[in-house]
Amino acid sequence: MEKTVEENQSIHRLSHGEKNITLIGTAHVSRDSARLVTDVILAQAPDTVCVELCPTRLAAIRDADRWRNMDIVKIIKEKRALMLFMNLLLASFQKKIADRFDIKPGQEMVNAIEAAQKIDAAIIPADRDIQVTLSRVWRGMGLWAKIKLFASIVFSFGSADDIQEADIEKMKQEDILQILLADVKKAHPIIQQVLIDERDQYLAQKIANAPGSNIVAVVGAAHVPGIKKYMTADSPKPLDQLDQIPPAGPMGKILKWLIPGLILVLFAAGFAMEGKDAGTDMIWIWVAANGIFAGLGAALALAHPYTIISSIFAAPLTSLNPMIAAGWVSGLVEAFSRRPKVRDLEAIPKDIVSIKGFWRNNVTRILLVVIFTNLGSSLGTMIAVPMMLRLLS
Repeated sequence: MEKTVEENQSIHRLSHGEKNITLIGTAHVSRDSARLVTDVILAQAPDTVCVELCPTRLAAIRDADRWRNMDIVKIIKEKRALMLFMNLLLASFQKKIADRFDIKPGQEMVNAIEAAQKIDAAIIPADRDIQVTLSRVWRGMGLWAKIKLFASIVFSFGSADDIQEADIEKMKQEDILQILLADVKKAHPIIQQVLIDERDQYLAQKIANAPGSNIVAVVGAAHVPGIKKYMTADSPKPLDQLDQIPPAGPMGKILKWLIPGLILVLFAAGFAMEGKDAGTDMIWIWVAANGIFAGLGAALALAHPYTIISSIFAAPLTSLNPMIAAGWVSGLVEAFSRRPKVRDLEAIPKDIVSIKGFWRNNVTRILLVVIFTNLGSSLGTMIAVPMMLRLLS
């Protein structure tokens, strides 16, 4: 027999000052959760409905044509291609699960918004921006940890096919990002800290400060214990601190300039110690390794021939310039060679469900070009340096 609203264990009643708060812990791909949200809001008729969405994602739900406004060139110039790609992979994971069980991704949030509109309740986006969250995780990890993080998200692309409906219950106990990053988070406490603990604090404060005396908050079930804990904290961490993106660590800045500097020193040493022939050979090794592997990266992304050629010529130079990456150059060339059309932007939600779709869509292919060209150039550098050092022996 189906539980009534009051009996449901997903509902938690809290008091904060003069406010009565109802927390609904949901799974983000559960039909039962979506129905429960609608039932509670319509029955309770709160002053305010808080949703586990940031303002950007709330606007995206309200604007079905949001993809038409994407400026891929601006994203590349602002160095946000990798973050956008990771966001799309996460969205793909959730959408594939939702499609398997015939439910719209985040349907419980959609239901919450629609129910709030029916009763004229205020709608408050209570979550932190996903870009800030991922950036805080990224800045808190070393190079190897970043590689494992990226790999975990990429390999999760296929794991959604193995999830059964019974596994949806597990998603009521964990954040989807936690499930995706299960292997990485064991070795890196910062993932738990940023993805869950910090967001629990953020959600708790946004809900507690929401207008009205009768509030319903729709959040992932994994956040409920933390929200209840931080709702009563004596000295919560200020929201502006939780919203800050930490500056890049000093080691990253040092390496950014040190590696190109060492390469130039190698060139100079080759000419000074071994003569003109050795120095010239070093330059050719550098040019060939960087250019070939960057070009292979672009080719793997099925880039336009102009893009592949540009990556081959650009990589040996950009690898010596800390301010420019080979992938940014090739990404811009790809964007101008195959300008994304409106149909590409509109097809993103459908295309990201399959690996083939990522390569077919002109927008997501540009992101692949940026990432694969940068990876190829980095690999070329790692191969070239030992070969150059041998010429000094």
